[in-house]
Amino acid sequence: MKTLLAAFALLLFAVGPARAQEAPFKTSELTIETAAGKSFHFAVELALTPEQQQRGLMFREKMAPDAGMLFVFDESGPRAFWMKNTLIPLDMIFIRTDGTIANILEKVPPQTLDPRASDGPAKAVLELSGGIARFLDIKPGDRVVHPLIAATKG
Repeated sequence: MKTLLAAFALLLFAVGPARAQEAPFKTSELTIETAAGKSFHFAVELALTPEQQQRGLMFREKMAPDAGMLFVFDESGPRAFWMKNTLIPLDMIFIRTDGTIANILEKVPPQTLDPRASDGPAKAVLELSGGIARFLDIKPGDRVVHPLIAATKG
C-alpha cells in the first residue's frame, strides 16, 4: 500500500510541474471593422508558437463573447483546424495577409476531427465563441486590425 501511495505521489509531482510550466498565452486587443462601418473590439489570447497553436482552446468550458484566440503563422498558406478536445462551438475566421477576412466557419461543432479549412491562403485564424460572427454581422471582406497582421485602418 505504501508503495502504491508513493508511486501516486510521484506521479502527481511529475504531472503538476509539467502543467505549471505551460506558458500562459499573451493577450492583446483586436478590432474587426465591417464594410457597414461598425467596429468590434475583442480581447484575444495569442497562439504564436507551434505548441500554443496545437493546444489552442482545448478543454475550455466557456469563453466570453468579447474574447477569442488569434493564431498567427509565419507565412500565409492553406489552414485547416479540427476541434478535438475543444468543448465549445467556435466561429473560425480565416484572415489573409492584408487583414481581410477570407472566410468564416460558424458554430463549428466541438470534439470532432473533421478538418475545417480556409478558402485559400490565410496568415491568421481568429476563433470566437460560436455564433458571434453572425450576431455581429461579420462577413468575408471585413478587416481584422491587429499589430501582428498587416491590416491598416481605412
